[in-house]
This record gives sequence, C-alpha cells and structure tokens, in this order.
Amino acid sequence: MLSTMLLDQGFVATDITHQTKAKQEVIRTGAWRCPICTYDNEDSMSECDICGALRNCLVRISQTGDSTADTFHAGGGRCKSSGASVMVKSLFASFRHRAPAKSVAFEAKNDAVLIEDAFIIRRNFQEFLRAFSSQKHQNINIAAPFKFDSPSPDDLVSTRLHSSKLDSKANFKRLSSLDMSTREREKNILIESELGTEGPNSSSASVARDGGVKERDFASDCGIKPEILVSRMRSVSLSSKSRTGNVNEETGTSNLEYKPEAWMIPDQAEDRLSQLNLAIVGHVDSGKSTLSGRLLHLLGRISQKEMHRHEKEAKQQGKGSFAYAWALDESAEERERGITMTVAVAFFNSRKYHVVLLDSPGHRDFVPNMISGATQADAAILVVDASMGSFEAGLDPIGGQTREHALLIRSFGVDQIIVVVNKMDVVEYSQERFEMVKQKLGTFLRSCGFKDSSVLWVPASSMENQNLVATPDERLFSWFHGPCLLDAIDSLQLPARDYSKPLLMPICDIIKSQSQGQVSTCGKLVTGAIRTGSKVLIMPSREVATIRSLERDSQACKIARSGDNVTVNLQGIENNHVTAGGVLCHPDFPVRVSNHLELKILVLDIKIPILSGSQLELHIHHAKEAATVVKILSLLDPKTGKVTKKSPRCILAKQNAVVEVVLQGSVCVEEYAESRALGRVSLRSSGRTVALGLVTQIMKTQ
Repeated sequence: MLSTMLLDQGFVATDITHQTKAKQEVIRTGAWRCPICTYDNEDSMSECDICGALRNCLVRISQTGDSTADTFHAGGGRCKSSGASVMVKSLFASFRHRAPAKSVAFEAKNDAVLIEDAFIIRRNFQEFLRAFSSQKHQNINIAAPFKFDSPSPDDLVSTRLHSSKLDSKANFKRLSSLDMSTREREKNILIESELGTEGPNSSSASVARDGGVKERDFASDCGIKPEILVSRMRSVSLSSKSRTGNVNEETGTSNLEYKPEAWMIPDQAEDRLSQLNLAIVGHVDSGKSTLSGRLLHLLGRISQKEMHRHEKEAKQQGKGSFAYAWALDESAEERERGITMTVAVAFFNSRKYHVVLLDSPGHRDFVPNMISGATQADAAILVVDASMGSFEAGLDPIGGQTREHALLIRSFGVDQIIVVVNKMDVVEYSQERFEMVKQKLGTFLRSCGFKDSSVLWVPASSMENQNLVATPDERLFSWFHGPCLLDAIDSLQLPARDYSKPLLMPICDIIKSQSQGQVSTCGKLVTGAIRTGSKVLIMPSREVATIRSLERDSQACKIARSGDNVTVNLQGIENNHVTAGGVLCHPDFPVRVSNHLELKILVLDIKIPILSGSQLELHIHHAKEAATVVKILSLLDPKTGKVTKKSPRCILAKQNAVVEVVLQGSVCVEEYAESRALGRVSLRSSGRTVALGLVTQIMKTQ
C-alpha cells in the first residue's frame, strides 16, 4: 500500500478532512510520471510531453530518505512550485479556488541539492511573472473568466474533480452561471441597440445598468473585437426577427426597415404625363356635372355620337339642359332626380397633366359620398352659382354646401383651389357680380386656411362655353384677362409623392366578377408602388392576394405609383374579404386597425355642444363608423395649441379639443404624423359636419 511505503521512507501523512483510498501507481522502468497529468514520460525528457510541466521542479525522494519538510508542500498531489501551476494560477486568478478535499503534509529528510534547486526554480518563475505583469499586460482586466471546453489537468489536480462528484457539480453550476451572465449581457446590448441608440457614440453607451458594464468594455474583456461583436449582434437580431415574424400582432406594425426597389422610383426621363387628381365640389345645382361634361366634350373625351344620344334622351324627359350632365350621371335615379348621387370619375389630358376628374355630389344627403371621393384629391375646383340668390343660398351657414365643401376640402389637405364662378351668362357677365362673389367667398376661404396665392378665380359659363378651354368673347374678355379654366388647371402644382414608404391604397370602391372569379378595387395610391404579379395584404381581413392586372383610365398598365388613381384586379381571394373602406398594403407592413382613437378636433358652427357620450358618425378616408365620445381630455388654445382646460364638461362651437372616441367597428387608421391620408377624420351628426380632426394616438382596441 502507498501509505506503508510513505511511512517506511520517513514521511508523515496527516489527513485534514477525511480518509480516502489512493490507487497504487506502477511506474515503468526508465520513465518518470508527471504528477500533473499522470503521463509516463521517457527518462531523457526534462518536461512533460502533455502538459509541459518541468521535471526538475518536482520533488524527488532521496533514496537515502533525507529530505526537508519545509521545502515543498504538496496539495492534492501537485507541487506548489510547478511552473504550469504558477502560470495557470496567475492567468486565471479570477477563478475562486476551493480548498482541496484533502491536505497531505509531507516531511522529507535533508537534501541540500534539491533545496537549492527548488529555490532557484521558484525565484526564476517569480522574476518571470514580475516581468510579465510590469509590461502592458498589467492593465488586463478579465471580467468573464476564461474556461476550457473541458476541465484542464491543473483543475483536475487542484480541485480533485476526479474523486469528488460534489465538487464537479458545483464547478459546473458556477461555470454555467458565468456563461448565463455573459449571454444576459449580450442580450441587454442587443435590446439597447434595437431601441434606437444611434450615432457615433452608441457603441460605448452603457447597456448593463445593474453591473455598469459598457459594450466596448464587455467586448474587450471577452477578447472580442467591437466590430465583430456588432456583426454578431446584427446576425442575432436578424435571426430572431425571422423566427418571430415581421408583423407585431399587438399593434399591427412591422419591425423591419422598408427599402423601396428600383422600379418603384419613377424615371425622370420617362415620357409620361403626371397624374393630377382633381375634385369638383360645390353647392347643389351650381352646374358641376354640366361643367365636367362640357369640358370632357371639348377635349374629345366624349364623342359627338354619344353627345347626340345624351341630348336626345334629355329632351325626351323634358330636361334638355341636362344633356352634358348626363354624360357623367348615368344611373336612372340620378337622371330622374336631376342630381349627382355618387362620385363620377372621368379622365382627360391637359398640356401638363393627366387629370382624374372626381365629380362629387352637392346635395347634403350625399355628403358622405362627397367625402369618400374628395379624400383622393390633390387639388379642387369649387363651383359657385353666380345667379341672384343661388350664391347666397350656397354660402348660408345652415343649409349651404359651398361652406361645408370648402371646409371638408381643406381638412383633407388640399391647399390649392380653383373657384369657378359659373352661370355668368345669367347675370349677363356682370363684373360687379363677379367682384362681389370674390369678396365674400374670398373672406370665408381665408378663414378656412386657404392662402390668396393658392386660390385662382375663373368666371365662366358652361352652357355657352365661355372661358373653359379658350379665350372668351368680348362680353367677358372686356374686363377679365386671366387664364381660362384649362390653363388654370395647368398652373396647379403637384403635391409631393412619397415613393419611399410601403404601399398604402385605401379602397374607394369594389367590383366583383363572379364569372372570372376575381375582385377589382379602385382607389388612389397614397404611398409606395405596385405592379402586376405583386402580393398585397388586404386589411382589415388580413388576407393576401395577387395583383392580376392594373388599369389606369381603362387602359392596362404594368406599374402604378404613389398618386395614381387605378383599378387593381385581384385574384386568389374571396369576395367577402374585400370591402370599401379597407386598405391594400405591403404584406410585411400592414396598416393598423383599431376602434379606439384619440383625436384633436376643431368644432364647427354647432348649436348643440359635444358632451361625453355624444353619438357621432366618424369618416376616415373611405370608411365610416358610428362613434361615441367616451372622454373629453382637454380644451386647446386655437393659436398656440396649448392646453387651456383639462377635463371640460362640454365642447362648444369654434373650440379646439382633444377627445377619445370608441367606434362601433374597427377601421384602418394611422396616426397623422405617420400618414396624413389615413390620419384625417371628420365627425358628422344629423346630416351636418360638426367637427374636423386629426388622429393623434391609436389606443388599444376595446
């Protein structure tokens, strides 16, 4: 037994903790065994072939039995002055070493030569360590201790992992906790970077609030270069996004960054007229449809044969003056009642623009239809009747639609308007009458927010073709030297088109074809672009469809961009999944859907104040829903926008306020700061528009 051999040679062994049995080791002749890794080396080698431990620094027991007990102390079978042990201990000082399970003290007899050699070797290693630490390596700070994939031989000897399972488990837990803390740090860095810490100093921003660890320090302490760490973080971010999906189900938003493709941006050299969406609005019987029909006929959009048919049908019903209006009012009900009920869409080309004409109804019963059509407008033509009494009726605050249409057009973001003073032949082309209309209506338009430089005044007569596409005769030209209506249209400026954002197209109307198995949607592209074969997401049904074909002015086209008014033919979707008031959008960037909104509103001339609990009708793009005012948050100063009163009991006429409304059904909506077209609303009650507003916050659906 090994204990008997130690006693025979003069050694005294003291067991500190508990007695264990040691395995008997057989050493081959002509070889020496390394006490570190227990490898049998050739006798001619001065260091271990496996771990590199020096042979001379190990204790040799004198055959005579003389050694000094104070020279060397072995702990767990390892020599304290071993070169490998000193190096490991210096490099991995952050490891918390536990006391070995056993501590055996060896007392050897005197051996002067061995004592001298041992002190020399120890002094050499101490000088080496002092030289190593005095250089640039003295500032090394190891925050996360280095660990082998498997325990090193030195760890096996010092902590006796080969004989203590409890120690092995504790060590494994300690290393696992270190690894977990490292992963937590990387996760915190990733979260901070995703939350928008941008700029040149973002890489050195503090990201671990508990421990005060910085990203740059963390990278250097772990031995990773900052640029490598950033690239790894980006790859982890992309992989996590691909696993969790692109769409946030809670808010309907996407975490991806949208990048438009090359074909979405129009080519400056492309020989194509820019599209201008022009809404025609005004009081009922002011001559809007007649003006539109006459203009289309003069520009060749209505053939002489068609015009002759309209004249014949109008005379048969005793309405000969409606012949040009019937070119757009095609339904039997519209012709019988003599009014426009829906928005009629027509196209013509001027010298500068491809114009989409949106003839809106003027009767107060069909203002919701007017809102649906006018939301697509880039500019507007406001038609007023110059005849005595008719102009005053249209401008009446109670029943006049001239006032309401002007307010609605301005609330839709239209800031350019052409005022056509129609039926000038009835007043014998009186300049005084024209100036009076201009003075009264101009004052009201300025109160709506229109600038004088953005308002063009054109006296005209649709029935007598005066000042529409050419210079008028002497009756009008004698005192008016401004542009004709067609030249005034060419003088309008196109609003900025946003091609860099994802696709958004509110659906104005749908056409269902049972025979072909497809659905056609009509509307104006607010942002982005589409082309044949593209995938689109229909909201709020969240169904994906394929674009089969595109049509512009009844002509097939391959690409449609922001600002274009097109018909989109879809396939691969059921008819009941597409409704007017929905939105076509990019599959990865869906529009938000909610029924709980915070609005900033401007109240118009109302007699009944708005209270908490008031029932209203909310219009947003082509959708309308019943709404309830659930909370009045504050009143605002109309000039500064600052809060003047919190939680008022009611809102009176001409006041600005912030309110919360809950809708009966959910609508596709965006905050005004994100999308102006999908962030403007109008509130109506009892057939009248009572307030205009903007969506300031989309709240959780109720």
